[in-house]
Amino acid sequence: MRFRLGARRVILAAALGMALASAVTACGSSSSSPSTSSAPSSSAPASSASASAGGSSAAAQIKANWEAFFSGMTSAAKKISLLQNGQKFAAVIEAQARSGLAKSASAKVSAVSVASPTKATVTYDILLAGKPALTNQTGQAVYQDGTWKVGDASFCALLALENGGKAPSVCSPAG
Repeated sequence: MRFRLGARRVILAAALGMALASAVTACGSSSSSPSTSSAPSSSAPASSASASAGGSSAAAQIKANWEAFFSGMTSAAKKISLLQNGQKFAAVIEAQARSGLAKSASAKVSAVSVASPTKATVTYDILLAGKPALTNQTGQAVYQDGTWKVGDASFCALLALENGGKAPSVCSPAG
């Protein structure tokens, strides 16, 4: 789906809310690439087997964590814990937390498909003030440190979309 450049940037900057930074260039000095290590989260399930088994408990945790990550009401610290390699993106997330418009952002997960004990596909919409801004998006959730998290590759794809198609250096392997 193609938007006019100006309209797309306005929609994305608002809709991605606290999850995306309008000042992406401020955090382009990270040197790690997307992987499966991250800061621990306090929302870990009782056992990795039950959370990653592909059943309804995994899908429910993925949905809850995905929606919390994109919610304008979730603290930056919590968002960092819900993103794969979240510490790497801390500056992006914290910068966006200062945006007043970000408070009205949210996500609605419509489907979760657990593909393996550590990966799932999520279909979701990004909402602004409860109205769809980006619909039928597909992203990856990863099971890391005992928690289902938003995959950093999915987050980087949204950052690139916001940044006119160019992912910030924090997203590059050499980043």
